[in-house]
Amino acid sequence: MAMKKKHQRLVLALIALVAVIGAGLLAASALKDEAAYFYTPEDAKVKGVEPGKAIRLGGMVVGGSLKKQADGVTIAFDVTDGKAVVPARFTGIAPDLFREGSGVVAEGSFDRNGTFIATNLLAKHDERYMPRELEGMTYNATSHEMKAQ
Repeated sequence: MAMKKKHQRLVLALIALVAVIGAGLLAASALKDEAAYFYTPEDAKVKGVEPGKAIRLGGMVVGGSLKKQADGVTIAFDVTDGKAVVPARFTGIAPDLFREGSGVVAEGSFDRNGTFIATNLLAKHDERYMPRELEGMTYNATSHEMKAQ
């Protein structure tokens, strides 16, 4: 017994709907792996970030922690949010506004030793830049502390 045209259209519509939902789920799954989440140093320590997972780490560069390595293009520094400190390393040309006591958002991942390996340093074109999570805080370069204003 042959299907009526009405049933054929219904079956085709259901197949199309399943295909669209499947494509959406596949795209969401692919994007989930590529998304870079934002963490403060305290978030990274408390939640624990698996090594190799792409994230953004935001905070202030700790005064006295910025050190150039022997190769001339790698810098080591510490990032703080006033509650925790994370060691970080970046190889490349740092933005002009990147300095001790300034705000930084670094893209990259943690290695197995707990050091954040930055692949990109982000800086706004405003020297008063402060990550949203740290707004209203000031950094004391002498005591290396973050304080509420």
